[in-house]
Amino acid sequence: MRLFAAVLPPASAADELADEVQKLKSLPGAGRLRWTGREGWHFTLAFYGEVAEELLPELHERLARAARRNAPYELRISGGGRFSDRVLWAGAEGDRAVMQKLADSAAAGARRAGVPMAEHRAYHPHLTLARNRTDDLDIAPFVGALDGFVGTPWTVGELALVRSHPPVDGIAGKQPRYETVAAWPLGR
Repeated sequence: MRLFAAVLPPASAADELADEVQKLKSLPGAGRLRWTGREGWHFTLAFYGEVAEELLPELHERLARAARRNAPYELRISGGGRFSDRVLWAGAEGDRAVMQKLADSAAAGARRAGVPMAEHRAYHPHLTLARNRTDDLDIAPFVGALDGFVGTPWTVGELALVRSHPPVDGIAGKQPRYETVAAWPLGR
């Protein structure tokens, strides 16, 4: 199964971001972007890719240990950015050093559990808002519109293991579906 470790924003933070995304969708060119659904909003800590079923017990144990070793921390959704002109994202503000440590622990725990981490990338906290499938749309105006966005802080209290169900082939506009398969409280 396709898995990743994540921080999931609470409903109140998602509500604030949803209001901001509605404003972004009124900008010229917004209809040419493929917007992520609110139910898919998350901060990926470590991407695992396909994980064999027999590795799950050890992965769960390692992630539970990583969660216990990392204290709850404050986070808020703030600002935004882009990866080239392909991905528009909202940023994270708060105790990013603790978030980085949690991401490192989630990646290390998976490696120790035997999960191949070939698809793992350097950590950059972000929440994907939209993907650009064209070569002629500059998403800088969308990034600029996010500059002033600062959400209300919340306390991150758990580490989630999330399964990604790919969209059904041949159905335009379908997005992956995400399912939280396990979660562990931080710092306990």
